[in-house]
Amino acid sequence: MLIPESELLKNIQIPADLRNLGTESLPQVCEELRQYIIDMVSVNGGHFGASLGVIELTVALHYVFNTPDDQLVWDVGHQAYGHKILTGRKDVFYTNRIYGGISGFPKRKESEYDTFGVGHSSTSISAALGMAMGSLHNGEKHRQHIAVIGDGALTAGLAFEGMNHAGSLKDANLLIILNDNCMAIDPNVGALKEYLTDITTSPTYNKVKDDVWKLLGKMSHFGKSAREIVSKIENAMKGALLSQSNFFEALNLRYFGPIDGHDIDHLVHVLKDLKDIPGPKILHCLTKKGKGYAPAEKDQTKWHSPGLFDKVTGEIQKKIINEPVAPKFQDVFGNTIVELAEKNDKIVGITPAMPSGSSLNIMMKAMPDRAFDVGIAEQHAVTFSAGMATRGLTVFCNIYSTFMQRAYDQVIHDVCLQHLPVVFCLDRAGFAGADGPTHHGAYDIAFMRCIPNMIVSSPMNEEELRNLMFLAQSDKVQQGKQAITIRYPRGAGVMPDWRKPFTEIEIGKGRQVADGDDVAILTFGPIGNEATEAIGKLKTEGVSAAHYDMRFAKPLDEALLHEVFAKFDKIITVEDGCLMGGIGSAIMEFMMDHGYHAQVKRLGIPDTIVEHGEQHELYAECGFDANGIAAAVRQILAAKVLI
Repeated sequence: MLIPESELLKNIQIPADLRNLGTESLPQVCEELRQYIIDMVSVNGGHFGASLGVIELTVALHYVFNTPDDQLVWDVGHQAYGHKILTGRKDVFYTNRIYGGISGFPKRKESEYDTFGVGHSSTSISAALGMAMGSLHNGEKHRQHIAVIGDGALTAGLAFEGMNHAGSLKDANLLIILNDNCMAIDPNVGALKEYLTDITTSPTYNKVKDDVWKLLGKMSHFGKSAREIVSKIENAMKGALLSQSNFFEALNLRYFGPIDGHDIDHLVHVLKDLKDIPGPKILHCLTKKGKGYAPAEKDQTKWHSPGLFDKVTGEIQKKIINEPVAPKFQDVFGNTIVELAEKNDKIVGITPAMPSGSSLNIMMKAMPDRAFDVGIAEQHAVTFSAGMATRGLTVFCNIYSTFMQRAYDQVIHDVCLQHLPVVFCLDRAGFAGADGPTHHGAYDIAFMRCIPNMIVSSPMNEEELRNLMFLAQSDKVQQGKQAITIRYPRGAGVMPDWRKPFTEIEIGKGRQVADGDDVAILTFGPIGNEATEAIGKLKTEGVSAAHYDMRFAKPLDEALLHEVFAKFDKIITVEDGCLMGGIGSAIMEFMMDHGYHAQVKRLGIPDTIVEHGEQHELYAECGFDANGIAAAVRQILAAKVLI
């Protein structure tokens, strides 16, 4: 694909420049913008297919609406690359998702065009509705408020709550754009997907003109003017079905569409007309994820975030490694749950819209009747798990740590208060890397360990993950009527030869990894491998450091801690999680409760928002990579203990 010769995009720094062009130039702007994203992502990485799918919609929105005065909210933000390029960040877009560079998601402090920070799904409708009512309160009736939400994000309860409220606020100047491509990261599931498919193919759309005409004619406060407006956008209103069967109309949202989301001319005409219609409304746009790049159109899940690739051949770059490679933790989970389920017919797996991201797709393929993708609906995933657990099933509920935050009430109310032994496998725990603060799994140690009837664990390596999963499905846990959390990070571990026979682990038992005399380093989870490296560095300096892998933040291994505090008066704790309320705090609580006196230094994620970057860059920034741990040991050994 060649960049058009005139290169209109180079002269567009902000949307006002775009609005100076005639509509006849917009198809070329779209072509150049699409190619620019292909060029940038192919060499720098990032989310890909979602942004290509909304190029025409992005251009049309910024062309028709007076952004940033008109408020544009993107849901999730995977699709906002075109938006960023058109809103003053084209020249720095090469830094997208790179340490110290611009965020991969819309971010309020980054640009006035980013009206709401996003990263988790399904927030756009509620946010834009709040903006609309805020503008009314401020006397700014001229402002338009647009929420762009995908059909995948529409399945979350928050989206329904926002639409339900919007339908009751007739003065809210809100336009919801439904970007319907039948995809989240993986293909969408559920009744809503089937409904949207039905209404986009139904012959009823060819008959709807009279139905909508009558509907608006009955609204006396719109009257004749409404009919005049509707007559101009007749072709955009085919999707309004019969009034009794349209879900959106039932919520008092005037529904328009579906229309072709890649027809820039028609999009512009429709959006201009919709500006003249007051109140909450929804425009249904049909798009194709990965549009304009054949490999991305063909395999939309693979090309959601493909990494670096050859834009000509479509070949995704792979590292050439001549030695055995450690697997990703998610793949260890995916293969191990199948291995366990083959021996235990009570095991089932559940994930909210992340089967490929969590590797539960391995079980879904091997045992399709025992693995469930519930869509973007974390609260439902947890309570659905609880319901299955009441029937004696052993439920592995796999959710990214950052998304578990959305289902915290269900963990407490529906699982732990009822003594249900659900197994929560929290993927992407700790720093998530380039996705940044919306995706860091920083808080789960703290928020899980404070709940009664909850075990909190983390493996130091792949073998330990297998053994913790083996423990979780055992009678010791399942009949003990306690839930268990197993947290592990994004990316690969350290054991190429990870398929070891299962070994019994006792609940609440840690282990000593290395002996030493000068200082004790207590770690939780895979970050312990950084401590192992640090101990190697310190040994060359004559420092003898003991290393303990705690394994459990709750219950703590009290016997091990008594041993540690009896021997050492200088202790370092290390965790890839927030310091406030984390395992370092738990160990300090133990020390105080049992009358020990020691100098303890806690390493972990500080009480601040840590931005995006590669995981090791963020470990270094926060001082708990191998160098940081070694530096902390030197510091504590050099300090005088004042007790």
